Amino acid sequence: MKWFSKSPAATGSSDEQLLARYRQTGELDVLAELFGAHAEMVYYVCLRYLQDNERSKDAVMQVFEELVTKVNKQEIRNFGSWLYVLTRNHCLMQLRAANRAREVSINEFVDFPAAVHPGNGAEEKEQQLNALERCLEKLPEKQKRSIDLFFLNEKCYKEVAEITGYSLNEVKSYIQNGKRNLKICMEAKHEKA
Repeated sequence: MKWFSKSPAATGSSDEQLLARYRQTGELDVLAELFGAHAEMVYYVCLRYLQDNERSKDAVMQVFEELVTKVNKQEIRNFGSWLYVLTRNHCLMQLRAANRAREVSINEFVDFPAAVHPGNGAEEKEQQLNALERCLEKLPEKQKRSIDLFFLNEKCYKEVAEITGYSLNEVKSYIQNGKRNLKICMEAKHEKA
């Protein structure tokens, strides 16, 4: 990986010396030199967790950006080990964020009673699910397809884009507009009831 040009071995400086120098001067070139010796390790940790070359490259740069503030706020005894943990945590946070974005809550569209009792509560839930299906059918095709893949089939934005051939920005727009249209439709059906 050729993101950073100098490594501590090339300059004769150790991690500890570079870290101390960065803390004294705040020069990003010094931090880049320190990070450069570990950039390949950071990339492979990201790749192991994220399973995607481009996302991993982006994550490497994001980890570097985190260093600018975190290096001065934490005690670091072994920079390589500390950086490994920081990288792993960064990737785990990205994965958690992606999973949260993919989690489906039907409650975003349907207002279920707090306690569903046998009889009318279950009947009301069934009516609302039927209304949701009818509202889904009314969506424009691109919104309906994107919503279906994202929420019902639990695909991420990138997967929806690959399946449909839409751009990533189009997918995000179709999902956002589809959610809004579903909510409007469900509220209208609720008011009529």
